[in-house]
Amino acid sequence: MNAEMTTAKGFFMYNIGQVNLMEQATVFGVRIAALRLADLLGRARAGLTGKGRLLVMHVNITALNLAYEQPWLKDIYNHCDLVYCDGMGVQLAARWNGTRLPERFTLADWVWPLARLAAEEHASIYLLGNPPGVAERAARRLQEDIPAVRIAGVQHGYFDQAPGSADNERVIQAINASRPGLLLVGLGMPLQERWLAENWPRLQVNVAITCGALFEYLAGDLRRGPAWMTQHYLEWLARLLISPRRYAGRYLRDIPLLAWRLVKGGRAESLKR
Repeated sequence: MNAEMTTAKGFFMYNIGQVNLMEQATVFGVRIAALRLADLLGRARAGLTGKGRLLVMHVNITALNLAYEQPWLKDIYNHCDLVYCDGMGVQLAARWNGTRLPERFTLADWVWPLARLAAEEHASIYLLGNPPGVAERAARRLQEDIPAVRIAGVQHGYFDQAPGSADNERVIQAINASRPGLLLVGLGMPLQERWLAENWPRLQVNVAITCGALFEYLAGDLRRGPAWMTQHYLEWLARLLISPRRYAGRYLRDIPLLAWRLVKGGRAESLKR
C-alpha cells in the first residue's frame, strides 16, 4: 500500500469523487447510502448518459471488518461517489446503530437490469478481474441473455497492479482505448477498491463498479443458492453450503467478529454517556 493511502489527507490527493450526500447509514465509520435498487439504477443511468462520472462500491460484512481494521479502506469508501449495501449483515449492523437500509442487493442479481440499462444507453461494458478466461465466458453469457449488450473488452485480474508497472499501464491503456461506458472491476476485496482509488482519475469511463466474484457466477464457475434462500437473506448460508472451502473461513470469522465489534462499540458508547 502506498504510504499516501494510509491517511485521509494523503487519500484526498487521488480526488476520487464527491462524498455522497444522500441519506446514509454509518457502520464502523463507513457511510452507506440508504437507497433502493431503482435509485441506484437511476444514478447509473445519469452516469452513463454523461451527467457526471460515477464510482460505485459495495460493502458486505467482510468489507466492514476490513474497513474497521484498515482505515485507508474506510477512507476509500467515504470518498467514492456511492457505497451500497450488499448483504443482510450490513442491514442488521446499520439497524444496531439506529439507522435503516431499505434494501440490500447483490450485483449477481442486479447486473441484468444494469446490463439492459447500458444497452439502452448505447454504453459498452468492460469486464476486469477474476481468473483467466472467466471474464470472456461471463461476457458471452451477458451477450447471450441480452443481445444488445456491447462488450468493450475483457481482462483477467492476474496482472501486476502496482502503480506505474508495465502491466498496470497496459491495462489502463486498453480500457481507455475501448472507451467503455461501464467498467466492472472484480479483483476481490480490498484489491479492487485500492486499484480503483489509485487509477480512477486516469480511467476514461463513465461508471465504475466493484463486483467481486461476479464473473465467476455469470460464467457458471460458482453456483448460487436457490431463490428461496437468496430472497430470504440466506445467501451467505447457501454460499457456505455450496462452496465451503471458499467461504467457511470468511463467514465463520467475519459474522461473529462483526457482531462482537458492534456490541463492543455500543458498550463503549454507553460508557461514555
